[in-house]
Amino acid sequence: MSEKKVERRGLGRGLSALMADINIAPSEPEAGPRRAEQMIAIEKIEPNPDQPRREFQPEALEELAASIREKGVIQPLIVRAHPKKPGHYEIVAGERRWRASQLARLHELPVIVREFDDVEVLEVAIIENIQRADLNALEEAQAYRQLMERFGHTQEKVADAMSKSRSHIANLLRLLQLPAEVQDLLREGRLSAGHARAMITAPDPVKLARETVQKGLSVREVERLSKQAQEKPRTAAPRPKAEKDADTRALEADLSASIGMKVTIDHSGENGGTLTVRYGSLDDLDLLCQAISGLR
Repeated sequence: MSEKKVERRGLGRGLSALMADINIAPSEPEAGPRRAEQMIAIEKIEPNPDQPRREFQPEALEELAASIREKGVIQPLIVRAHPKKPGHYEIVAGERRWRASQLARLHELPVIVREFDDVEVLEVAIIENIQRADLNALEEAQAYRQLMERFGHTQEKVADAMSKSRSHIANLLRLLQLPAEVQDLLREGRLSAGHARAMITAPDPVKLARETVQKGLSVREVERLSKQAQEKPRTAAPRPKAEKDADTRALEADLSASIGMKVTIDHSGENGGTLTVRYGSLDDLDLLCQAISGLR
C-alpha cells in the first residue's frame, strides 16, 4: 500500500502499519480532527461477507444483549459505506455488538464511518477478530491463512504481528489439512485443538476422531493411539497361490527323482516362470553344477 494511503487513512493504515501496532480501537490518536460518531438505523447496517468469525455462541450473545439493554452500546462500530447499496453500511469491526443489539431490539447504533476498500476491510476484520474475539481454532487458522494468501506474508511475519510463536501459527494452519468431518467436530467443540493436532499425523484421523468423541479420550490418549497407528507395520496381505495343475506337479516329481533334489516350478505368466532346485549340502550343489555343465 502506498505511503499516501498510510498518511490519509488513520485507522485503516494498511497491513504493515496494523501489524506494527495492532489496535483498531477508535481511541487511537489521529492526525487532524477525529470523525464524530453517528447514529445509524440498525437495518441499514450489514455484516462483512469476509468476516473470519463464522460461529457466534448464542449464550455469549444473550449476555452481551443483556448488557446492551442496560447500558447501551459503549463502543461504536466501525463501518464503511456499502459498496453496492447506497445509504447502507457494511461492518468493518463490531459484528458481535451488531448481532447482540438486534437481540436487544435496538433501532439504531453508534458508528464511526471510515473509507476502506475491500482489502483494507479484510485487514481490519482479520486483525480485530484475532486480537479481540474468542475465535475457535479453525476460525483463527483460516484468518491466518487469509492474511498469508491475500497479502503474501510468511508464517514468521504473521507470528511477529500477532505476538504469537511461529509454532503456534504453524500448528493452527495444519488443522486445515484435517478431513472435513474432523474439522466439523472441532468447530462444534466436540474435539479440542489439542485433540485435533494429535490426529494430523494419524493414518485414519476420522476413525480416531470418532473414537475420541465416543469414548471421551484425553489428548494424551489420542497422542498415544496416533503414535501406535503410525508405528503399526503395514504389510500387504499375501496373494493366494494359484493351484498347480496335474502336469506341473508330475513334472516336479520327475525332475526331483532324476536329480535327487527338491524341484519346484512356478508359472508367473503365460509363457514364463521359475524353476527352483533345493540342495541339502555343498556336495549336492557341486553335483547339480556338474549336471548342468554336462548339458551344454
